[in-house]
Amino acid sequence: MTLFQALILGILQGATEFIPVSSSGHLVLLPWLLRWEQAGLAFNAVAHWGTALAVIVYFREDWVLLVRAALGSLRDVGYRLLGGAGAGRSQPRSNPTDAAHRSLVWLLVVGTVPGALIGYLFDDFFEQMFSRPVAAAGFLLVTAALLAGSERWGRRDRKLGELTWVDAVVIGLAQALAIFPGISRSGATIAAGLSRGVERQPAARFSFLLATPIIVGAGSLQVIELIRRGGLVDQAPILIAGFIAAALVGFGCIHFLLRYLENRRLYPFAVYCVLVSVFALTLALVV
Repeated sequence: MTLFQALILGILQGATEFIPVSSSGHLVLLPWLLRWEQAGLAFNAVAHWGTALAVIVYFREDWVLLVRAALGSLRDVGYRLLGGAGAGRSQPRSNPTDAAHRSLVWLLVVGTVPGALIGYLFDDFFEQMFSRPVAAAGFLLVTAALLAGSERWGRRDRKLGELTWVDAVVIGLAQALAIFPGISRSGATIAAGLSRGVERQPAARFSFLLATPIIVGAGSLQVIELIRRGGLVDQAPILIAGFIAAALVGFGCIHFLLRYLENRRLYPFAVYCVLVSVFALTLALVV
């Protein structure tokens, strides 16, 4: 892979990770269409790190509050385990805002488990899927169906603070489904949120926050494997280029999609997925 290709693929990753058209599908299909060398999971993982950085920076205030809420929740658990009040100490009280963030932290934890578990158990299987462009093109149709279906049947009358454990599990399972290249992570999780009656923008917000832990975790495992194999130094320039491009473009696309979803629907993205899928599948049959 050349530096130019790394920049293009990094830009593509940053744009399509948050715009619900499948970053993994595009990272498989574009090199195939242009006859480039496949990027590989290491590059994909580091490019995903770039988009994770974009989420962390964009929602930096939320993450500060969530980290504080997580630490406070763990502190309260410690008080209970140690017999807090019984030992002569009163348990600290949290305000309503802090309580809401604590609830959100645990919902994010619950939503992260399905994707992390399935990705870990079936890592080799999913790695093989990234070498199958036709499969990626076919799964884009699944993304289109999820987006269109959620717009057609979702109620969209619930706020972020109204999410339940059941909602988190459903959205988490949708994120696990998105391990397949061609199924958009943001598309699947936003669609799952809409199907549970969540409004578009809160569904997208939860989707972006939920993606961060699993993206960072998956990227870390791939980089550790790359270090173990001794290829990190050789690939450092293209990995850095992809990381920076994905982070910068991803930041802009988060802002764009959140504003877009204030009063617009997901149908255009569904149509785009269908067109790309049909084009790629037709090309695969002809060539």
